[in-house]
Amino acid sequence: MIKGKKALALMLGATMSLSMLAGCGESGGDSTTAAATEAKTEAATEAATEAATEAATEADTEAATEATTDGAGKKVGIAMPTRSLERWNRDGSYLEEQFKSKGYDVKLTYSDNKIDQQVKDIEGLIADDVDLLVIAAIDGESLTQVLSEAKEENIPVISYDRLILNTDAVSYYVSFDNYTVGKLQGEFVRDQLDLDNAAGPFNIEFTAGDPADNNATFFFNGAYDVLKPYIDEGKLVVKSGQTQFDQVATKQWDTATAMNRFQNILGSNYSDGTQLDVALCSNDSTALGVTQAIETDYAGTNSVIITGQDGDEANLKNLVDGKQTMTVYKAVANLAVATLDLGVAILNGETPDASLIDKSGWSFDCDYDTSSYDNGTGIIPSYLLVPTVVTKDNYQKELVDTGYYTMGDDGYPHPAN
Repeated sequence: MIKGKKALALMLGATMSLSMLAGCGESGGDSTTAAATEAKTEAATEAATEAATEAATEADTEAATEATTDGAGKKVGIAMPTRSLERWNRDGSYLEEQFKSKGYDVKLTYSDNKIDQQVKDIEGLIADDVDLLVIAAIDGESLTQVLSEAKEENIPVISYDRLILNTDAVSYYVSFDNYTVGKLQGEFVRDQLDLDNAAGPFNIEFTAGDPADNNATFFFNGAYDVLKPYIDEGKLVVKSGQTQFDQVATKQWDTATAMNRFQNILGSNYSDGTQLDVALCSNDSTALGVTQAIETDYAGTNSVIITGQDGDEANLKNLVDGKQTMTVYKAVANLAVATLDLGVAILNGETPDASLIDKSGWSFDCDYDTSSYDNGTGIIPSYLLVPTVVTKDNYQKELVDTGYYTMGDDGYPHPAN
């Protein structure tokens, strides 16, 4: 391909050749030499004109191609689950910003955590003739019918962050390595308590996420698999006896639901002053509720290790104040970038694979996975970004210095976007 600068270089080169030929001709004094000089000059002029025309034409063609590669009248439909959780506002905003920056017309919907509403929203996007759907499902099993309509209209679907189940309409899955999110939480607890060396026993309670969210089981299993050997050994004790996902799940990741459940756990198992060492929470909204329950209902005097995920503003405040111990941060701005590049490739008629990672030149780590995520109709090719553990000791480096958050005058980090 010849870009504008290269076309200009060719034109300049041709002109220089013309001058050199003309200069050589001036050294002779007879008519034969003059005739030869004129012939050379005409040939050089014709060559220069042809080269310049070819270069300009190719540059124009490439410019037109690049314009087509961008939005160029194409429409992207983005369906987010709710505005009630801080992270989804960030996801929607980042995605909209990324696709609009490339010239796409963007339709963004939020469904207030109502399954029927999300189905209607997606139906509306299909009726609006979108060329691509990016969907973070409220319930991974509720979109089979509406996505069959998308498939009939040849609309590709990117399953965003949460895997959409039981439909062959999903083209790709873009998320973080969700098992690793839980694994990082479990490893953090292991290291904080020095479980490989300490005698114990230590008391731990689990709070997991929404049963309708496919990711919730990955988070829980990632953490539990790390800690299960210590539970089996008796070094970690779950006094409530609640160690199964369905026993510790929190519908819609709701803060109040998590708080009420944990108040019951504290009242039934720790009201006599028994020490609780760890409250392992799968995300920040549940951690917020658990923290509130510990502040009001816990009889112990020790500082409880509390985990989380997402880096929500209220939880980062708790992190700074020493009320929450860690959160696993998922840079959704990077997730939006990966989704954009994947979407652009799909809309250009490509079949993206692992090579997309190198082609895109992302500054963040990402794995291409073709074995882990089966949505019930087969393996969905997945782009999985790597999450980060954030604590009071490193939030400045991981969140503020990277530009994801800014430090406010109140001494707490706030989302930059």
